[in-house]
Amino acid sequence: MRYNSTLKQDSSKATTSPAVPTKETAQTTPIVSDKTAATTAPAEPKLTLWEKVKHEAQHYWDGTKLLGYEIKVSTKLVAKMASGYELTRREDRQLQRTITDIIRLVPFSMFVIVPFAELLLPVALKLFPNMLPSTYESGKDKEAKTKKLRKTRTNVSQFLRKTVVESGMKFPVTTTPEQKEKFALFFKQVRNSGEAPSRDLVLEVARLFKDDLVLDNLSRPQLVAMAKYMNLQPFGTNMILRYRIRYRMRQLKRDDRAIDYEGVESLSVPELQTACASRGIKSYGVSPATLRDDLRAWLDLRLHQKVPSTLLVLSSAYSYGVTAEGEDSHYYALQSVLSALPEELYHEAELDISSDAATNKQRLEVIKEQQELIKDENAQEEESGHIIKVRDNLSLDDEHHSDVVPPAVEKPNTDGVKAEEKKKEEK
Repeated sequence: MRYNSTLKQDSSKATTSPAVPTKETAQTTPIVSDKTAATTAPAEPKLTLWEKVKHEAQHYWDGTKLLGYEIKVSTKLVAKMASGYELTRREDRQLQRTITDIIRLVPFSMFVIVPFAELLLPVALKLFPNMLPSTYESGKDKEAKTKKLRKTRTNVSQFLRKTVVESGMKFPVTTTPEQKEKFALFFKQVRNSGEAPSRDLVLEVARLFKDDLVLDNLSRPQLVAMAKYMNLQPFGTNMILRYRIRYRMRQLKRDDRAIDYEGVESLSVPELQTACASRGIKSYGVSPATLRDDLRAWLDLRLHQKVPSTLLVLSSAYSYGVTAEGEDSHYYALQSVLSALPEELYHEAELDISSDAATNKQRLEVIKEQQELIKDENAQEEESGHIIKVRDNLSLDDEHHSDVVPPAVEKPNTDGVKAEEKKKEEK
């Protein structure tokens, strides 16, 4: 009995005690671990040519199905508009994106129809990066465009800060006593004493300038910088650049009214990032709460404080990438941009503000300056070798586009119903 009990105790100890590794196991365990590590983390095999072709074909096939679905959705939106209903901001952007993709699909389809033409597609996309419809863009392409835009905006911001430092522009003296006092006070605080002007003074001075007035008197480097900052290709003469910037600014003004009507809270995080990026507001690495505050500040300055949108874009470019607290950065950037605008702009603003009391000498100086700008534009047309057929007759000023927000709710067109009711009453 005692012998059996001791055997049981020895067996229990043997089972509970940890196994001591021998030399053989110690030598073999690292070999096994190397094999398991090699099997768990194998090197990524390179894709063959046929696998790459299959992957690209699947990518474009998925993009084609997505484009077909977007066309189906947008067809319903067009029918909704035709029946008298208003589109929301999200629906309007969906319709615009689909129309743009359909227009881009015309030259893109030639690379699909013509045999072996897809081999030249990378070269064409390198020369014309916006030719590819949005449904065919991969995540890497979008990320590359975003990085390139951030780098461009950083360079533009540095250029504008350098322009402000090197600028020696002065503010004009208006004939109106109140305007004269505000301009003189602003100039004294900014240039002489170095004292920061108040927010009210900055807003009062900014309201004296109009969008078209600012854009028509920007220099060539400033126009190119503004076009790059707004993700526009800086090709063509000054007239073409102004036309393209005006068209983009009109789209932004319309979008501002829609967002202000529906509320910033109605935007999702991707929509919020897109809205801030289209206005030049830094959106990479910024929290959604900060983006909403920045967008609210933009809408308040643009729609409620009546600050020209061109000055807001320039101020956003000036303060891009600069860390500042609160809303002071917007006012400081606006103040810096105002101090660096061309002298021709101030002269024309002076004439526009005090048109009733302006002298013939002032009018003559402004006309001479504008004639010099016209000569420069004509010289650019002659150097380019062709006459520009684009007429820059767009207007950005609030006199032509009221700030009344279009309704974004569904309201059926009841004009026909009311007309039928009137006919019944007459009978």
